[in-house]
Amino acid sequence: MEIVIEKIVVYGSVFLLCLIVLLIYLRKLKRGSRKVEAKIAIAKKDGLHEPVSLHPVVDSNSCIMTGACIIACPEKDILGILNGKATPINTSQCIGHGACFHACPTQAISLCIGTEKRGVDLPHVNQNFETNVPGISIAGELGGMGLIKNAVEQGKQAVEHIVKSLNKTHNATYDLIVVGAGPAGISASLAAKKHGLKFLTLEQDSLGGTVFTFPRKKVVMTSPMDLPLHGKVKLFETSKIELLNLWETTLKKHEIVVKENSKVESISFVNDVHKVVTLGGEEYLAKHVLLAIGRRGTPRKLNIPGETMEKVAYRLLEPEHISNENIVVVGGGDSAVEAALLLADQNRVTLSYRKEAFQRIKPKNGELIKQAISQGKVDVRFNTNIEIIDWDTVAISNGNGADKTSLKNDRIYIFAGGELPTQFLDKIGIQITKKFGEAVLKHN
Repeated sequence: MEIVIEKIVVYGSVFLLCLIVLLIYLRKLKRGSRKVEAKIAIAKKDGLHEPVSLHPVVDSNSCIMTGACIIACPEKDILGILNGKATPINTSQCIGHGACFHACPTQAISLCIGTEKRGVDLPHVNQNFETNVPGISIAGELGGMGLIKNAVEQGKQAVEHIVKSLNKTHNATYDLIVVGAGPAGISASLAAKKHGLKFLTLEQDSLGGTVFTFPRKKVVMTSPMDLPLHGKVKLFETSKIELLNLWETTLKKHEIVVKENSKVESISFVNDVHKVVTLGGEEYLAKHVLLAIGRRGTPRKLNIPGETMEKVAYRLLEPEHISNENIVVVGGGDSAVEAALLLADQNRVTLSYRKEAFQRIKPKNGELIKQAISQGKVDVRFNTNIEIIDWDTVAISNGNGADKTSLKNDRIYIFAGGELPTQFLDKIGIQITKKFGEAVLKHN
């Protein structure tokens, strides 16, 4: 009898201990879920919950709550655990590196473009980066990969696929013409050199593409990348100038010259090769063409009187050289906020944004701009539009066009986004499709 009682006591104690542990675990899980719910509510309020490009989608049936995806992600609060399952929080902040995808042990995560309600226009390309037009491929930002590391990898892989299919008996001057000298284009150029291709690289502006337009001290890369002919680039918190110097040094070492200020106007198929014509009238013939241009195309303009003046710019290159001026920055995205913050140290800055609050900006930028506003460093005017740009003033009005006021002004920077080069792609014959939550990276 005593033995039976002892067993009951032992088993009861074990059961009670297990129950206590379970209750503590469930309480902790519930507390964590409440925190995630609060973060999601804030993200929705700030417009950060809805994804803008590549982002993770979780299959709740496969998720077993290991938390590996959250640990692997170098960004903050992209994913969280809600009611025992991984769930998106700030998906608009996702930079598409795919760390969560590779870390998930149950393959419960896919990387998708767009959502069921919000589509994203992207050129149609296959798994080898080829478009519907034979001989023309796309890599990098235009194809949906804006992250520098991924764009570099795509540029390299696209050239490797071209090498496999290339018939060198063609009658063109070049095996390959790379259009664009941003991350994907530079990587493609180095890969083309590595594989002995006869190639030409054209860039409409300056080496670096979109990266070149960033402010000098802006951090542009936070993870290592593998650059052809150079190897692993083990740089973290890399600034724009560091990255540009690396690219310039590597290209010079391998005797690769980028033909800058050569905007491609048209690409046509003539006698089994592609004829590439620039805005300046130069014509080149190539068997293959790789488009490594950005999604922004040309900067979106306000179309208001005075916008053609020299004091109007659409990118900020060297803010440290500008001081003691009255500056107006237009826009509500990260580019506009970062420009205003960089200029505020040495100038009087007004930030005009047509909406009532900032949307889809990085949390860090949100904190910094709030701090700058409270300290009086930046005069932010929501629900306003610039109506007229004059020599030494700008006319600004509220959202309905009333209550116009005049501001002293020496420079104005416009960050109203850019327009996808749809017309250019249409002329080539490349199909553009709207992606509604389609997976671009998923487990088989």
